[in-house]
Amino acid sequence: PLPTQGSLLYLDTLRAAFPQALAPRGTALLSWAPGRPYAPAGWPLPTLYCTPSEAGALPSRAAALRVQLLFALRARALRVLEAGLAAELHDALAALHTGWPGLAQDLALGRLSPQPGLPEDVRGRLQALLAPDTVRAAELQAECARGFEGIVQRLWPQLEVLVVGTAHGAEQLYCDALRQADCKGLPFYCPFYQAAGALLGVNLWPEEPVPRFLLCPDWAFCEFLPCPAKEEPRTVLLGELWEGREYELVLTARPGEYRCRAGEVLRVAGFHKQCPVVEHVRRESQALSVRGESITEERFCRSLCRAVGMWPGARLVDYICVESALLGASSGASAPHYEVFVELRGLRDLSEGQRYKLDQCLQEDFPIYKSFRFKGSIGPLRLHLVGAGAFARLREALGSPLPMPRVLREERLLQLIQSTVVS
Repeated sequence: PLPTQGSLLYLDTLRAAFPQALAPRGTALLSWAPGRPYAPAGWPLPTLYCTPSEAGALPSRAAALRVQLLFALRARALRVLEAGLAAELHDALAALHTGWPGLAQDLALGRLSPQPGLPEDVRGRLQALLAPDTVRAAELQAECARGFEGIVQRLWPQLEVLVVGTAHGAEQLYCDALRQADCKGLPFYCPFYQAAGALLGVNLWPEEPVPRFLLCPDWAFCEFLPCPAKEEPRTVLLGELWEGREYELVLTARPGEYRCRAGEVLRVAGFHKQCPVVEHVRRESQALSVRGESITEERFCRSLCRAVGMWPGARLVDYICVESALLGASSGASAPHYEVFVELRGLRDLSEGQRYKLDQCLQEDFPIYKSFRFKGSIGPLRLHLVGAGAFARLREALGSPLPMPRVLREERLLQLIQSTVVS
């Protein structure tokens, strides 16, 4: 749970920037927290949310998001649409793309259709909260029949803001994709900065495009290693930070817990009443290094996006990169290399020349990678396309509401993603 101070700061900031955001029943939630009701603001707020808390605690992620979407669609006067992850908002809207006729029928009849992952007793309790609404069902059908660009603003014309729990790393891909299509014209607000399960900061500037977080000194004990690290690194405290510099976070979340390097690198963007304001830069803990080249997740993602820009008509949905050693014999007898699994929209296949563009971008962006490729100590990158919805199914199979790592290091994850490879 969030510290009470953090929840109050969030709600006050939201109300100041978007005056109608705290309207009763004006917020809909799209977030999966299996086995427990979830309230992003830190405590149950039944007067704020139109979404039953039980809907987010279903055993199936897909079922939870569909049920929450149905309750959101009932409320035409929504002011806030909130998701734990940008990927959850994306997947819920993808379910709208494919399942809107069934959702419209459920709205018209005031029912909740049976589906996998929705226990009958829970379905009965949730269905008791519904009532037939033929007018709203007809509006849903009419808007979806027009297409899905800007669909969120058309379905909820009074919506002011989209709140997402995480908006950096690969989650930024989903924010960008939603801004360009379904959520065109709406601002995104990422209110909290969390690391290693601890809340560390709050975003007091919801209308700015790049999230910045005020670090709150009494929520956890934070230390900072200056980047780049020296031979004998010494941590500094909050009062010793310099504006414009980058630091790796060292965290002791609660008294008595272990002190650890969180693997997060932050940039000090300024100060607010003597407390530092930071931007998330990268995760040092998520890096590719088959020969010690150390390419971080964020920098790899930038190279991948640049390569996708060279594939006419393609849009990147999501990706995962695997070091070939994890694949074992199935990666072949070549030198250690990267195996990249990509989900695209707008392009069904790639030529060999197009597939090579990613390896070429990596060589251009990382001289050390180019050197290893020239020597032959790193083999050619291998690119695999996965089917539509593969990463949504992967998130379901993982059984975790946390952001999914894009640099793969666990064999269990590898087995799951391999089952979705189509070419």
